[in-house]
Parts: sequence; C-alpha cells; structure tokens
Amino acid sequence: MAKVTDFKDYYTILGVDKKATPDEIKRAYRKLARKYHPDLNPGDQKAEERFKEINEANEVLSDPEKRQKYDQFGQYWNQVNQAGTPPPRSTGVGTATQGFDFDQYGDFDSFINDLLGRYSTPGETRGRTYTYRNTTGRTSDTDTTPGTDTEAAIALTFSEAFHGTQKRLQLDDETINVRIPPGATPGSRVRIKGKSHPSPFSQQRGDLYLTIEVLPHPFFQFEGDNITCEVPIRPDEAVLGAEIDVPTPDGNINVKVPSGVRSGQSLRIRGKGWKLPQGKRSDLIIKLQIVPPKDISPIEREAYETIQAHSNFNPRAQLQEVKL
Repeated sequence: MAKVTDFKDYYTILGVDKKATPDEIKRAYRKLARKYHPDLNPGDQKAEERFKEINEANEVLSDPEKRQKYDQFGQYWNQVNQAGTPPPRSTGVGTATQGFDFDQYGDFDSFINDLLGRYSTPGETRGRTYTYRNTTGRTSDTDTTPGTDTEAAIALTFSEAFHGTQKRLQLDDETINVRIPPGATPGSRVRIKGKSHPSPFSQQRGDLYLTIEVLPHPFFQFEGDNITCEVPIRPDEAVLGAEIDVPTPDGNINVKVPSGVRSGQSLRIRGKGWKLPQGKRSDLIIKLQIVPPKDISPIEREAYETIQAHSNFNPRAQLQEVKL
C-alpha cells in the first residue's frame, strides 16, 4: 500500500518545472545521469541512490501516459498504472479526477475500488476480496489481468555498450543480474521477462524494458550505424600524404592518408566500426583535420617561406568571380 510519505516529486528530482516540455525533461535527465552515473562515481553510495531516483523520475515523466497519471493521481499514480485506469466516472460537473480529493480515502484499496466501481461481497473482509461490474453488466469474481510492462533507462559507457556487460539492478526487494549483449546502441531496448510490477488482481507480472543510453566518448561518436572520429594531421602530411596510427574500438591501426587531402575530408575504414547483429561490423569514418603548428623551428620557418615564395597554387582563385 502506498503511503503519502512514499511519494516522490519527480519534477524536483530532475530540477524541472511541472510545465516542462519533453525536450527539457530529456536534457535535464541526461545531464544528471552523466553526473551521478555509478561508473563515474565508484563507491559513492549517495551518487548511486541519486542515479536510481533520476532514472525513476525520467521513466515516468518521459512517458506521456505515465506523466498524465502522475499529474492526476498524485501519490496513487503507480497503483493506478499497475491496475489500469478506466474512464473516470461522471460526477455531473466535469471528470472525476479534476480537483479530486484523495484525502477522503483511508488507503489505496478504498480509492481504487471506488474508481473501478467495485462493491464488497457481504460478509467479506474490507479491502480483501471484491466483486466488480464488467462492461457487459455481469459480475466476475476472477481476474486474469496481466501485469503492466515497465520501461526504465540504463546508462552504459562506450566500452560497455561495444563489448557487452552485466549490470546488477535493484528492483524493489529483488536484486537481478542483467546481461547487455555486445553492440548495444542508443535507444535500443533489452527485455527482462516477468520483472515488472504484478497485477494487483491476477498477480501476473509484466516485463521490464531497459532503454539503452550510451554515455558520450571523448573520441568516438555515433553516425547512424557507423562511428566517427576526428584525426588531426600536419600540413605537410596533407600535401605529401602519410601513414598514421588511428585508434579504433579494437586498438590502433595504420591508415594511409592520400596526398592532397582537404581539412574535413573523410576516410572510410570498412568493418572497423560498431558491432552489428550476426557478427557483422559497421564502418569507422575518419574525419581529417589539418592542424598548423603554433611553434616552429627556424628550419621549418625557412621551409615554409621557401614554399610561399615559389608556390603557384592559389586556393582563392575562384573567389574573384564572386558577385552579388
């Protein structure tokens, strides 16, 4: 049974206003998830608890249906979510949830039974066994309502998402180990069967779906199924060509840079990107950035001055034809 003291203000947890847009909620969640992620705060129990609260708040506020129930039913929103919310009964002046006084109920059983139109069977103990009216007007003493599926976010480092990992999750009073397969991508989901909330009527449990969040990496980024990286090269390497070492998810490889490349030009390394189903791999896209030296030796300065004096190349020649 939910108590008022168990109620969590998810808006306060994420630090957003109750009128916050979905984008504002998403930005707030990602900022806090990165800050309090257990991998970035090893051994910090407070950070771990804060991370769990942030995920719990995001699970509700990022889902329009759950957020609506949360805003409508206050501390009873989750029980309503598990039980399934029927259309509110008419009061003659608007809906039953507008300006509703939850304090008139001593507990959640009283509230949900009144909401669903149930009535106690004579001689039975209050709050234990009920008969209710179904949509055909008949009564039923049994219910096979399945449990409600639940969604939650789980944050992984780039390495964990690429190689796969195991995570230990605390679900109410139960601790479970979850295997994340290699090649998890942002937005992909992992299904954990029978680990959601049970139906209060049939006790059948729904499934838990974990939505993958991949934390930013300082070098690699996603671009569709492929991953990209920016690699700096010297001006002489751009002009003459070179062989350079480039990091990949598997380790460094030697890459040949052709002569005459431009800054921003890309090189595609096939099969060195992200892990895909059936053992396949996407591509690694290397974006070259020409970086001039800030401090040069006298010999380098003399060489550049010689090139400047004898070069016939004018990269701005076409600009002379530009007019309004």
